[in-house]
Amino acid sequence: MSPDRLPHEKGFHISWDQMHRDSRALAWRLDGHGPMDGGWKAVVGITRGGLVPAMIVARELDLRVVDTISIRSYSQQERGEVVVTKPPQADIMGDGEGILIVDDLVDSGKTLEFVRKMYPKAHFATVYAKPSGRPQVDTFITEVSQDTWIFFPWDMALQYVQPYRGTD
Repeated sequence: MSPDRLPHEKGFHISWDQMHRDSRALAWRLDGHGPMDGGWKAVVGITRGGLVPAMIVARELDLRVVDTISIRSYSQQERGEVVVTKPPQADIMGDGEGILIVDDLVDSGKTLEFVRKMYPKAHFATVYAKPSGRPQVDTFITEVSQDTWIFFPWDMALQYVQPYRGTD
């Protein structure tokens, strides 16, 4: 994002309905492409943004093994050291073969690059992708420009807006 432009000036607002549709589209794109006769062993959502799409992908593909990996790389909007605060269950992960790792967005790609080193044979899927992060993701649905700010539905709240003219 350029310093003279606020995030909302090039914003991409995602509704809950749109997130659901795009996550289902991601599941359909992944269906039949796993290494186990087209199937997948488990879905791992990267917290927090990857939880919603991971759940939808698991539902659509009838996967019952769902886990999470918690990564912290931001502190007060500053990128810092990448740290795993909660790993997925070791006995299902191995080197990642047959595992879908799902996130909402790949931005710079640093988080996925870090997780890919841990699970090199996993399949990385995101709903949205920015150009800098695309090399780290195997499957995605929608690409947005690097300077687009995505407003996810879990980050937004509905509120009253005063009419342009008048007070009622």
